[in-house]
Amino acid sequence: MKIRVTLLLIISFFLLTTCTKDQAGPDGCFQEDVFPIFVSNCTMSGCHNSKDKRAGYDLSNYEGIMKGITAKHPLNSEIYNTIRGNNPSMPEKPYAKLSSKDVNMIKLWINMGARNSSNCKNCDTINFTYAGRVKGIMQIWCVGCHNSANSGGGFDLSNYNGLVSSLANNKLLGSIKHLPGFSAMPQSGGQISSCDINAIQKWIANGYPNN
Repeated sequence: MKIRVTLLLIISFFLLTTCTKDQAGPDGCFQEDVFPIFVSNCTMSGCHNSKDKRAGYDLSNYEGIMKGITAKHPLNSEIYNTIRGNNPSMPEKPYAKLSSKDVNMIKLWINMGARNSSNCKNCDTINFTYAGRVKGIMQIWCVGCHNSANSGGGFDLSNYNGLVSSLANNKLLGSIKHLPGFSAMPQSGGQISSCDINAIQKWIANGYPNN
């Protein structure tokens, strides 16, 4: 009887310590899931990029991000502690605080070991609708700098009409493909994946419908 009770207590303890109610999802891929959060929300001009390095942090690359991260220990990670809670200290106003989904994704990634992982997901070559694919790419990579409150370069990419206005003279494609004569976007942190670029190109070639 005592052995049975002991086993039940051990199992209960294991379940309680391994259950995470706020997991963002099954993945914690750095390049696809985590890095875009930092690029879009932390590396704007005057903030945490290779030029400004505010508070000593350059968050435009993995090595710089890891200076504020303790792998497997979110609560010992300075970066995580500045973005969590109801009144996080980062990002500072007028920039919006991170969504709970983004905060939980960063927490999940740290818990998993904060690895510089990439290519964790298969490329979706079929879906290139605005609502189903393109809008999400903009939200992940661009809206932190290009929104209604802070329209970097004069473009608000948080809505369909604003995105369409950026298509003139191939400005959007030239920027995300880092072509000569265009401002490379995202401004800090490298290029978005070829898979996402191809989806945007297909959407534009199809007449950029609001679908």
